[in-house]
Amino acid sequence: MKETIIISLGGSIVVPNLPDAEFINSFKSFILEEVKKGKRFIVIVGGGKTCRNYQDALNKTITATVTDLDWIGIYSTRLNAELIRMSFGKYASGEVILDPSVLPSFSQPIIVGAGWKPGWSTDYDAVMMAEQLNAKKIINLSNIEYVYNKDPKKFEDAKIIKKSSWADFRALLPKEWSSGLNSPFDPVAAKKAESLGIEVAIMNGKNLENLKNYLNGEKFMGTTIS
Repeated sequence: MKETIIISLGGSIVVPNLPDAEFINSFKSFILEEVKKGKRFIVIVGGGKTCRNYQDALNKTITATVTDLDWIGIYSTRLNAELIRMSFGKYASGEVILDPSVLPSFSQPIIVGAGWKPGWSTDYDAVMMAEQLNAKKIINLSNIEYVYNKDPKKFEDAKIIKKSSWADFRALLPKEWSSGLNSPFDPVAAKKAESLGIEVAIMNGKNLENLKNYLNGEKFMGTTIS
């Protein structure tokens, strides 16, 4: 049985403003090198700034419902995911996986997933897929190096958190998830991950050497929640 690694890939690093082809190429090369070592990957892609831009535009044209905002966000994750899936060519699944409870067989070493339905974030999708595979680790790649105890952009005394229990981490999060929420990890997904005994590592996805260190069990920059 090959090692299966689940990555929740933040849309903010795939499409910070426009699609970042340089990052996508680097990410692709890195993943394919790991595939050569016998690993296989599930990559669930988020909406990021694309999601928030579309939600902001929708809010300016209609009185958008929560479901409306969810759906526009979901479709943004699917667009981002298709970009990632196609970049892997023959190495990726033939289509983007939407339902996290129904996983295809690994005929290719990389499966790419996206948002499924209202009320579910891509973080939650990643946790659901981990449950299906009985996987105990998820890597969350975003545009931050660490989780802080409070917003470092607003508070100069914000402190880095390198390791945290789920109870302490969840105390920092909103109680509920909302579409377009800018949070280190979806609070509903966090609750589910805790119940399943899953470890989540949060790190900056642009630093692929750092990701390599984590995969090799070496010292890395990031926050681990378990």
